[in-house]
Amino acid sequence: MPRRRVAPRQRPVARPMPDRVETKADGDWHFRALRGSSKTYRCPGCGQLIAIATPHVVAWPVEKALLSEAAIDERRHWHSACWTRKH
Repeated sequence: MPRRRVAPRQRPVARPMPDRVETKADGDWHFRALRGSSKTYRCPGCGQLIAIATPHVVAWPVEKALLSEAAIDERRHWHSACWTRKH
């Protein structure tokens, strides 16, 4: 008797959280909460590494800096707590 073929399961597509804008002392920032990443980043808030697969925030200014081609070039990865404490 032939085996019945079972269709492979499809994984749900991981969609990034939508961008939000928050005002800090140094201007308006786009930011997005991430569930984790496949590489490490250094948090500009505390200077420590953000470990692989650690939920964190990526942020970039709404207005680009004078010498940047685009504001997205200035994006940085922050620990969620460090982003919250940023003035």
